[in-house]
Amino acid sequence: MFDGKSILITGGTGSFGKACVRMMLRRYNPERLIVFSRDELKQFEMREELGDPPMMRFLLGDVRDESRLSMAMYGVDYVIHAAALKQVPAAEYNPMECIKTNIIGAQNVITAAIANNVKRVIALSTDKAANPINLYGATKLASDKLFIAANNMSGRRQTRFSVVRYGNVVGSRGSVLPYFRKLIACGSKALPITDPRMTRFWITLPQGLDFVMRHLKGMQGGEIFVPKIPSVRITDLAQSIDPTLPTKVIGIRPGEKLHEIMCPADDSHLTVEFSDYFVIRPSIDLSFSVDHTVNADGEKGKTVLQGFEYNSGTNDHFLTVDELRTLNDTVLPARRSDDANHQDCGRLLGDEQQ
Repeated sequence: MFDGKSILITGGTGSFGKACVRMMLRRYNPERLIVFSRDELKQFEMREELGDPPMMRFLLGDVRDESRLSMAMYGVDYVIHAAALKQVPAAEYNPMECIKTNIIGAQNVITAAIANNVKRVIALSTDKAANPINLYGATKLASDKLFIAANNMSGRRQTRFSVVRYGNVVGSRGSVLPYFRKLIACGSKALPITDPRMTRFWITLPQGLDFVMRHLKGMQGGEIFVPKIPSVRITDLAQSIDPTLPTKVIGIRPGEKLHEIMCPADDSHLTVEFSDYFVIRPSIDLSFSVDHTVNADGEKGKTVLQGFEYNSGTNDHFLTVDELRTLNDTVLPARRSDDANHQDCGRLLGDEQQ
């Protein structure tokens, strides 16, 4: 499907974008593979790491800039929209910046894709977009709604839009696993947790990438795809990283939930269950006919019971401490204490002691 095609990835220098580019180069032979991002240093480093393959294009730009996006999408067949501001506390304190990137940026991606007759656009969402209580989640919910409604804007151009929603990516930048690893490397006497009751959905980067690519191939337009993935308890995660360290409860941060939801109960009448994922059908009528209860492989899904909610706290699959330990060491091997940066340690241990 991707051989001889042009693919553009917004936020292409992020954790997902880099993994996606490597996978594309390994599995396919695209005509062009375009990384669209705003950080010139990360683009330079990525180009050096990849050895500057001839089909690669590195375009500086921001999703806030519609005209630059439209220029970048000229001749593009598929778009993966991964660019976003994602840090919950930062969004709470800088709401307009988050809105400009996550909402206005989403609309700009839609407008540019339709103008350039892009075939398919798949946008990355988050569990925090379901029943959001923080600004980040609210912006991603608005983004999801924009991408679903965009299917009625394309007219004869037939550009199709879908969304993939999944949970926390193990070991990604800014996530709890590398943070705990750094604290241990710095000699912390305890691991800070926000609340001992807290749970999260857990997915590895390769799993998330495979899920996105699978549904970029199989999307019909208008769906939100949600994978069936395990949950973790924050206390189990801390124990799996270092069972000898005690935990210290520091309280929930601004905009944080105890548990995350990916399929809200209010959307249960729209939710279809397949063998290893859910589809949330659009709440609005689309301008084209599509049956979201049958997937691209011919599998027939079943409508979930009224009131069904896919919640990290009531999930039927939790990773054990041993499973987490194995997964942690696979994704991010433990660092030696002498690898710690003294300046970072001073900051981290200062934050941890507050």
